[in-house]
Amino acid sequence: MSALGLKIIDESVQAANIWINEVNERVGWENKQRAYRLLRAVLQVLRDELSHDEAAHLSAQMPIFIRGVFFEGWHPAKTPIKERSRHGFIARVQAYFENDPMEDADYAIGAVLDTLDNHVSRGEMSDVRGALTRDIRKLFAD
Repeated sequence: MSALGLKIIDESVQAANIWINEVNERVGWENKQRAYRLLRAVLQVLRDELSHDEAAHLSAQMPIFIRGVFFEGWHPAKTPIKERSRHGFIARVQAYFENDPMEDADYAIGAVLDTLDNHVSRGEMSDVRGALTRDIRKLFAD
């Protein structure tokens, strides 16, 4: 055990903070709560675009805490969703910011996708991109 509790939990919280801080920095905010909300929104909207197998493969490379956020509220029978456009993806992310809309949602979503690129294997991210429509893939930085 670590000084704070179970090592695996402590490491997952630390890794989650690294991801949140990275999103916060990439998007240029100074608001970790908002960066967490953005990470959560993009992960959950992305999850709903993927097949069950692809969602499971992607989540396997996430820290435990982030994986929990990814699967929070998931309804497998309703996924993957039928409406799969870039506009729809952005609108679903923006719904998490109903009372605090993002001005440049494309850029903010790209910041989260860049963070995923930084922490998930190249092969898995290639599979994720391949599972998305060409229109949605435009949200990724090249």
